[in-house]
Amino acid sequence: QVRLVESGGGSVEAGGSLTLSCVASAHIYSAYCMAWFRQSPSKEREGVATIESSGNTNYADFVKGRFIISKDDAKRTLYLQMNGLKPEDSGRYICAAGYDVCSIAGVYEYWGQGTQVTVFG
Repeated sequence: QVRLVESGGGSVEAGGSLTLSCVASAHIYSAYCMAWFRQSPSKEREGVATIESSGNTNYADFVKGRFIISKDDAKRTLYLQMNGLKPEDSGRYICAAGYDVCSIAGVYEYWGQGTQVTVFG
């Protein structure tokens, strides 16, 4: 019952767009902070964006102006709209939730399994 399930990953050419979704169980969705991270075989996990329960957002420098994090409380769903994708954006995108301060460097109690994104040139 305590779950975070991502979807929406796939393959896209450079410059294209993808929208990822993360559906959360009711208890997890009540968390103060939700976030997107990504991980690839060549890089350690890195924070992408965060959103507070209030709707305030924060982004990593490498996605500012290209990605948008949002949520739909009625659907208990977190989104990541990715535009202007680059090959270096490739990786497994993982959603997370926590009750600590909302920061890319913060502590997150719950993690999904992730959805794969591949950007080719």
